[in-house]
Amino acid sequence: MTEPAWTRRGILGLAMTILPALAARPARAGATLDFDELYSKVSVLGLTFSDKVKSLNGARVGMEGFMAPPLKAEAKFFVLTKTPMSICPFCSSDADWPDDIVVVYLRERQTFVQYNATIAVEGRLEVGSWTDPETGFVSQLRLVESSFRSLG
Repeated sequence: MTEPAWTRRGILGLAMTILPALAARPARAGATLDFDELYSKVSVLGLTFSDKVKSLNGARVGMEGFMAPPLKAEAKFFVLTKTPMSICPFCSSDADWPDDIVVVYLRERQTFVQYNATIAVEGRLEVGSWTDPETGFVSQLRLVESSFRSLG
């Protein structure tokens, strides 16, 4: 008589082999972050990141918002905004650039969408000042290794 292919001991051994490898893989967006959760305090001294943002630094998060018109069509990044912006914020000196923005660096180039289309973005959250070496663009809050999809 032959033994069954999957014994309790065999399944446990397989699980002990696979689980550490799965834990080491980058997680899908497990947390969501809303624009209203970005800052705990806005004062004349500046913006203070919320405890939630600080705790998610380095984690994969999901956000929803709108894509501001990109600086150039072949850019590998864009700015995610809470409300639709019909003009390129970099192209007009009198544009009212909101505080609640997140820079999104794409994992790979994607076709940009209309400024008034709601999108869902997933990426790894980075908190703190950083200057993009290619553009000189300074950001305090970014999603890197990101992708997005239209919601409607």
